[in-house]
Amino acid sequence: MNIIETKNLTKTFQRFQKEPGLKGSMKGLFKRKYLMKSAVSDFTLTVEEGEFIGLIGPNGAGKTTLIKMLTGIIAPSNGEISVAGHYPNKLENSFKRQYAVVMGQKSQLFFELSANDTFLLFKELYNIPEDEYRKNLDYFIALFGVTDILDVQVRTLSLGERMKLELIVALLHNPKILFLDEPTIGLDAVAQKQIRKFLKEVNETKGTTIILTSHYMEDIKSLCKRCVVINEGKKLFDGDTDLLFKKYQTHKKVTVSFVQEDHFTSEIDFIPLEKSPYKTTLLIKKELSQELLKDLLVRYELDDISIEEEDIGNVVERIYNDKSGVSE
Repeated sequence: MNIIETKNLTKTFQRFQKEPGLKGSMKGLFKRKYLMKSAVSDFTLTVEEGEFIGLIGPNGAGKTTLIKMLTGIIAPSNGEISVAGHYPNKLENSFKRQYAVVMGQKSQLFFELSANDTFLLFKELYNIPEDEYRKNLDYFIALFGVTDILDVQVRTLSLGERMKLELIVALLHNPKILFLDEPTIGLDAVAQKQIRKFLKEVNETKGTTIILTSHYMEDIKSLCKRCVVINEGKKLFDGDTDLLFKKYQTHKKVTVSFVQEDHFTSEIDFIPLEKSPYKTTLLIKKELSQELLKDLLVRYELDDISIEEEDIGNVVERIYNDKSGVSE
């Protein structure tokens, strides 16, 4: 059963274009020029209940605008949209109880209060029965392991601790759909891993439909069997996550630190990203990465080496430039 359906969804914004300087400002008071910007264009999407979907694309691609339309924060300019059987922008209370949204750079917590105070406030806002409230709260407190920070003023908590509490607040009323916009942004590797573990359990245990936007490759690859790629407001890909990255994530990002001052060179083809006497960062094709490592270990005295997946932006750029088209 589809819990989200959109057809030819479009959102266009009007932008004021001002000429430079004081003269341009004065002229703009009487005669204004406008540019039309399509943030989302002809976007068709279906999401089945219980799916965990990754929404990826570069900054400005239209991901957040899409989420804002799906949650009713902004209205579409054209097209059809249905979320849990509702038109989101009507903002009916019956609809608002069906979903929750967590944005990595915006907080639902009250910084001067404790987490427990915020939980009680949301209990009243959503009219959560006492037994359901206590059952859900106990479940999430145990899941996130946050017993010792519930009565602490929120502003004194770390970013990772606050994000755990943000997720608890969002999930207290048993939403059918959870929208996550960059939930792991700014978190260290340990906190990111914990958040991913919790989200996976919530999806599998409670059957919550989750739409996740992230620039971290590991978030998408470890959580989302299906992903949707968006760029310049248009859908470029909708399908299996593993197939997407197998085809378009063709390079590895390698960072090497040297014990002594060295100017790294190699006969193996690579793309330099950053270079200093003691440190080099480069991109190497996946099939050449082992050969490069052998070369480094034989020819140089290394202090440290790390191998990462390349940025999502590179993957999206390859998809966008693929003239043969992307199979879904």
